Formats: sequence, C-alpha cells, structure tokens
Amino acid sequence: MKTLKYYFLSIIFISVAVSAQENEIEEVKTGHINNNKFKQLYDEFSTPNMYRAASGAPGSSYYQQQADYKMDIVLDDKNARISGFETITYTNNSPDELKYLWVQLDQNKRAKDSKSPLIEGSGVRPVMRPGEFAAKFMKTPLERGFNIQQVSDSNGKSLSYTINRTMMRVELPKPMASGDKFSFSIKWWYNINNHVDEDGRSGYEFFEKDGNRAYVIAQFFPRMAVYSDVEGWQNSQFWGRDEFALPFGDYEVDITVPADHILDGTGVLVNRKEVFSKEMMQRYESAKRSYDKPVIIVSQDEAEEAEKGFSEKTKTWKFRAENVRDFGFATSRKFILDMMAVKIGGKDVMAVSLYPKEGNPLWEEWSTKAVASTLESYSRMTFDYPYHKAISVHAKSQGMEYPMICWNYGRPKEDGTYSDRVKYGMMGVIIHEVGHNFFPMIVNSDERQWTWMDEGLNTFVQYVAEQDFGKKYPDALSPQHENFPSDRGPAKLIVPYMGGNQDFIAPIMTKGLNTYQFGNNAYGKPATALNILRETVMGKDLFDYAFKEYSRRWMFKHPTPEDFFRTMEDASAFDLDWFWRGWFYTTDWVDIGVKDIKKFYVSSEPNTFIKDMAKERGANLKSLPPLVYMVEEGSEDFKDNMKTSTLFENSVPVKEYIMDNFTPEEQKTIKSPNFFYNITFEKPGGLVMPIIVEYTYADGTKKTETYPAQIWRFNDNEVTKAIASEKEIINVIVDPKLETADIDTSNNSWPKEVKENDFEKFKNKVKG
Repeated sequence: MKTLKYYFLSIIFISVAVSAQENEIEEVKTGHINNNKFKQLYDEFSTPNMYRAASGAPGSSYYQQQADYKMDIVLDDKNARISGFETITYTNNSPDELKYLWVQLDQNKRAKDSKSPLIEGSGVRPVMRPGEFAAKFMKTPLERGFNIQQVSDSNGKSLSYTINRTMMRVELPKPMASGDKFSFSIKWWYNINNHVDEDGRSGYEFFEKDGNRAYVIAQFFPRMAVYSDVEGWQNSQFWGRDEFALPFGDYEVDITVPADHILDGTGVLVNRKEVFSKEMMQRYESAKRSYDKPVIIVSQDEAEEAEKGFSEKTKTWKFRAENVRDFGFATSRKFILDMMAVKIGGKDVMAVSLYPKEGNPLWEEWSTKAVASTLESYSRMTFDYPYHKAISVHAKSQGMEYPMICWNYGRPKEDGTYSDRVKYGMMGVIIHEVGHNFFPMIVNSDERQWTWMDEGLNTFVQYVAEQDFGKKYPDALSPQHENFPSDRGPAKLIVPYMGGNQDFIAPIMTKGLNTYQFGNNAYGKPATALNILRETVMGKDLFDYAFKEYSRRWMFKHPTPEDFFRTMEDASAFDLDWFWRGWFYTTDWVDIGVKDIKKFYVSSEPNTFIKDMAKERGANLKSLPPLVYMVEEGSEDFKDNMKTSTLFENSVPVKEYIMDNFTPEEQKTIKSPNFFYNITFEKPGGLVMPIIVEYTYADGTKKTETYPAQIWRFNDNEVTKAIASEKEIINVIVDPKLETADIDTSNNSWPKEVKENDFEKFKNKVKG
C-alpha cells in the first residue's frame, strides 16, 4: 500500500510537470515564445576592437584627428555678405595614410543648383496663399552658397580641389603619413540668407521698422569633415536636416563688423577692453560677482539709441577657443547684453544673453537665469561644464546650437505681453540648446548619421533640467502649474506616436534624413526611452552612475551608438539588450494588460483534478498522503465556508506541517494567506517591458509590485503569476502611473474599467 501511495503521488507530480512542459513546447510551436526579444545584440553591434572596447570605453588605440583654424572674417552689413580667409592646420593622428582631405561646404545647400529641394515630393496643392504660390513657382533662386576664391598651401601655391555639392575634396601635394600635419588656406565669401524668409539654421533677421539686421552666423566657413576608425571620412552630404560631424581643434578668429555692433561668439574674447566701453567694462566686472541676478551690460535704452545710427567705422572682435568642434557668433547694433556668474565645480562660468528689444520683457527676466540653471543641471547629470561661458541669443523661429553659443526663439507681442505657450517655449528651447553644449559639442557624436545621439540624449537631460528650473524658480511657473510643463520626457506624452500608423514610423536607429515624424523619432522617443530606463527599469542611482560614466568616457571624443549602449550596461550590471532592441531597433509599441484573474482557496479535500486522475489510474483516494488542494472559487469543489474560514481551518495538512516543522517563535512570524490568485497578464504589444502592478485590497490599502521584463522570456504573449495574499484583492491595475508608454489602457484594469467612447460621451451630454 505504501508503495502504491508514493507511486501515485509521483504520477501526480510528473503529470503536472509534463503538462507544463507540453504547454511550453506548444508555445514554441505556435510562436508564443519569441526568444529574439532577449537575444544578445551581437549581430547588430560592431565587433569590439583596439579602437573601441567591448566595455563601451575608448580602446587602447583610440585616435581622433585635429583641425586648428585661424580666420579673418568680415561682415558687410550693408550688403548682408560675409567673407573670410582661413588657414586650417590638419593633424593626422590616425594610423592611415591620407591622399586627400574632405571639407564641408554646408552653405551650398542653398546654392542655385542645390539638389536638396529635389529630394522632397511635392504635388500641386488645391489651395495656396499668393505668397506661397509665388515662392514655389515664380521666384528666381537667390545668389546663395559658397564662392571659393582660392585654395592654397602654406606657401601660397594653389591646391587642386573638387566640389561635389556640400563637400569639397582637397588633393594633397603628397600623402599624409600618420602623425603628419598639413596647413592650407581657403578664401571665400557668400551672401547671407534671411533665415526668417528663406529658412536656415543661421543667417539674419531684418527689422523693417528700424532697418537693422540681427545676425546669427554659423556653418559660415569651410569646415573639416571627420575621419575616424568607424567609417573613414564622414563625407555624407548635407541635405538640410541631418546636422554635423566635426573634429575638435583650436580656433583663432578675428571678426570685423560695424563699430556700433554688439557681438559675442565661441571662445574667449581677448580684446574686450578694445571693443567694450568703460561703462560696459565696469558692468562686466560687476556681473562676474553676481550669482543670483543678471547684470545689464548694454541696456535697452542704449540698444534703441544704437538702432538709429549706421556706423561707417568698424571694430574687430578677437576670439580664442581651445578644444572646440565648431565656431558661431551673433552680432547686431540692436542687441541688449546681460550676464551673470554661475558656480560650476568650483569655478565661475558666465551665463550670457543677447537679444533685441523685441525679446523683452521676457528675455531680460528669464533667459540668463535659464542658461545658469541649465549649466547646473547638466553638470550634475554628466560632468562639470568645461568652458568659461554659455550664451543664449534671441532669434525669431530659431533653435540651434554651437560651442558656448546658441540661438533661441520666444518673442512677446509688440505690447510686451506673452502667453504661457510663448514663455514655456522660450524657456524650454534655451534649456535644450544650452544643453547641446554637452551633447554633441563635447560628447561629440555623429549627428549626420545618428541624430538621436545628440537630440535624444539632450532632450532626456532637458526634461530633468526643466524640472530643476521649475523648482529653482517657482515664480517662473504659472499658477496652474506645480511643475514645469515639459512637452517631452514623460512616458504618456509619446503614446500617440508609438500607437500611430506603422507606415509612418521608423526605428530610432535610422539615419535622421530618412525618418518619418523627425521630432518624435529623434527627440521624443529616445528621450522617453531613457526616462523610462531611469525611472522604471534601472532606477535613478544605477542609471545616473552609468550615464555619467558614458558622458565622462566620451568627453571631447567621438562615440557611436554601441559605445553608449555598452557603457550603460558595463557601469550598471544591467543586461539591457532587450531594451535597446525593442526601443531603438524596432517600431514595436507597449501594450500590457490583465487578461484573466482566478481566485482560489486551499482545501483538505481532494479537488476535481485529483479525483479525475485517481479514477483514471484506478487508485484509492484514501491512500494518498496529506496534500494541499487548490479550489477555484465558483467551481464544483468550492464551498461558501471557505471564504470565511482561515487557511488552517481550510487545510489541516498545512496546519499540521507548520506545527511539526516550525518552532513556536517561527510560528509567530509565519504568514497565513487566505486568498490565492492566478493572474494572467497579456501583451498584445510587441515591446517587452516590466509589468508594474498596483494591487488594491478590501481594507483599502494598496501595494505596487514590479515584475522585471525578463518575465516574458519564455512566452511573449502572456504570463501567469500565482499570488498568495492575507487580504482579499479587489482591484488590479497595470501601469497605474503611466510609466511605460502603454498605448491602450482599456485592458489595464480588473475589474475592467468601462470607459465611454466619444459618441457615448456626446449622447450622455445631450441627455444631461
């Protein structure tokens, strides 16, 4: 009898195990299991090598080229023309021999023969404004683009060159060996574009009322392309959308403008006393000691007075910058100038703003404060800001960044009033563009290939910085806002995009030029992904440590996506391949819900499962050892008294086991769950994500549990969790705080929450 008893018991456990195994095999057959979601990214990642380590750090033989510039620039305000003579000294730090050099000519995007407009599809629209019609079909292209007058070596001898749209190949007199330096000069000029009417990332705005222009000048000189271990020359054409990949170097730039202009740009102004008045110098010295309030260097009254005259004289502003990847400047007689010091890592950095009177009162009140707060937030999240200043320049419809300087939109009405939309837009764009000093001006990713590496990472930190700004300056917030109303970052804000038409969505890991919905793809989705990674998947401590490690490893270097992905894992001990694969390499979306919940109670009496098995085996139920039987509420085995009885009353074998195997002290601390649940979660969406569940109990208390994403590793469709609870569960909600960008919350609740559709809302409103 004893042998039969244990034989039958073994049959029970084997049957349960085989049944589970058969289900798992069936899941594999039917495709329910999708191990590709958790497959390592070896196929997608480049193989580590001596230049880039498997850890995500620069390798032992990592190198990067250097391009140093000496430039004399003249801005002709009357004719809106800029000309320059530059000498580039290029250092070949690569192990390779170079036969030629590639130079970027980005202004050629606007040349008469530019191909950029031809790659955009554009049918005849049924209705157009007269101005649109004239611009599209009648306007003669303006004289734009570089005029290259001379390319020569250090002895003045002409060098052969070939221009292919926005790229120029310069032939070397002899190949450059590793370690060689080569100096050559380019003389050039071009007509500056009106960035308001003609578009563009730089140019001028014309103010009809006073006849002045305000210039924001960038991409204004022929610039060296990057040569790297990843792809050799990065000579991808500039079509207009994808931004720039540039090597680091030292700059000496002298800029000659009308004498009544106020100017600032990348680098240290080395002749300040020559170009500032005595009053400006005194105010500047005061600003260096002011840490809580901007000091006006050039007032609005002074700027308005300067607007009236157009000086025939000139001034030359001289700048020197070390280890920067680009150069930009802004100049106008309309500019108001203010400054404030901010303490970063034990040193003083100047937060600076340049703006015409059209930007006030908004700019005078908030621009420089936003600059200072941004430097503090980004330095905390990455590394101490290494440069001596950061400048915010007001420019209509602009949002663009360069080392130490950026242009930003946000203009009040003529009477000085402004909406919340204008105010928050202005603050947000300043934070974003100043933040670009970190990504990609210092952590120098290839914007031409991987837009998200600068825009996405920057937008993520922008969200953190915006929340910091709102806490530091609560008076900047409108009464209805407790926090800064960020428009990107929180998971719920990306839901409309993630759940949109898949025909018009591309993976993040797509060249920016070729993506649909550029803003959502390059800015919103990667920023949201990182925010979810920080707040939901990894936790702030682990994420922040790893993010800082990436930022510091790649300061003043050229990282790739793999370097970022690998470093985030290397510094956190988090295997995140499933996350990168889903969020960055696919267009899958998040949709996780509650499929089914069954409630069970324990019993000492055999349930139907055992009865059927005993009958099938011809076994006597009385021969079984003491077992714990699970009885589903509402089944034929269920009895009403099970609800009111305790665990020990329902299951004598459990009570006896506890009494026999636990000491009296241990029995005092033992749990006594009375309610048991099988909760099945489903995943209609393709993205695997943690399951965040809020359980509400009958006594009103709540508990939140997070099941790691790996819970989906064996079944990509649904998983079941057994829950033992001392209290009855009356409500279950998946993702209660909307942390995962779940596109359909209609399946997130149990009991299912009934929501009115738009028609029902309208019908009930009419009835009311």
